[in-house]
Amino acid sequence: MRIVLTGGGTGGHLIPLIAVAKKIKQRVPETELIFIGSRGKLENDLMGKEGIPTVGIATGKMRRYFSVLNFLDFFRVIGGIFQCLYLLVKYMPDAIFSKGGYASAPVVLVGWLYRIPVLVHESDSIPGVTNRMLGKFAKRVAVSYPEAEKFFPATQVVLTGNPLREDSAAGDAAKAKSQFALSEFKKTIFVFGGSQGSQLINEKIIRILPKLLQNYQVIHQTGENNLKNVEDKAGVLGIKAGRGGYYPLGFIGEDLKDIFAAADLVISRAGANSIAEIAANKKPSILIPLKNSANDHQAMNAYSLAKIGACVVLEETNLGENILMAKIEEIMNNPELQKKLSENIQVFYHADAADTIAEGILNMLK
Repeated sequence: MRIVLTGGGTGGHLIPLIAVAKKIKQRVPETELIFIGSRGKLENDLMGKEGIPTVGIATGKMRRYFSVLNFLDFFRVIGGIFQCLYLLVKYMPDAIFSKGGYASAPVVLVGWLYRIPVLVHESDSIPGVTNRMLGKFAKRVAVSYPEAEKFFPATQVVLTGNPLREDSAAGDAAKAKSQFALSEFKKTIFVFGGSQGSQLINEKIIRILPKLLQNYQVIHQTGENNLKNVEDKAGVLGIKAGRGGYYPLGFIGEDLKDIFAAADLVISRAGANSIAEIAANKKPSILIPLKNSANDHQAMNAYSLAKIGACVVLEETNLGENILMAKIEEIMNNPELQKKLSENIQVFYHADAADTIAEGILNMLK
């Protein structure tokens, strides 16, 4: 059996693909897996580590503003479609598992043309334009939020949650405390900007860092491209990376689960994968939705949690230094609020998501 995985661009796409791929291999060990999607170091590194070969194709996206890149990317998508016309004949997979997004569009469209069954997974509460379109060419659609079900035919959609690494909720706090020399006498804040980091969150955290470090210690995932800039700005404030309770990191891999386990509060974007990680680890959180996310999906994700008291939401436009610091201290100094946030966010963790999706893919072949 041969299955093509498609998507890419961010860890939020790649990690669920890998989680489901592992479950498929557990059920049918002889399965051959191939990734066809966006080209990039992250794709090669993460897939390569799992022994999944990668094939990059031309991809493009439509921006919601005028840009000459929209014109150029149209031809990139056409190029990607022609590549897939060849690749899917070459590999002739039994099924396609798409994480959705513009990077997977050529694979799904050509898969439909060749009558290859496709399962699309939608992570967010409000599906993007691409996934709404791709849903029309899929045999099945898996969603992470109940709100997303209404965008797809009832006969093909199922609520599964967001698939994560199998050990996402099995972190060792003691390991992280030892690795970063964390103090037992200070609470730990984990600033998590997603696989690529968040420049805005980085800037806001740096501005309040001297105040934060008076009472807390901070593990700060900045994004690889932002790490040096963050370290330099901290240095201007007299704060040396890796000392005095401040630990900036470009990218976090296998250590992520241990850092989550050690954290007392998570400050994060509101991407579906980040939320799922927070929910799996039952952590109080402050979510800062990306203002220009497609269909405002990050805000929708965040407010889906906030309406049941599962997180605190701060909009980018309201992210002043005093408000951010006040919200941090409000949570850190209120054990009852911490407990409420921790308990309420658990409903967004579906431990069996990867298993359910893997089963759905295999059932398409019966």
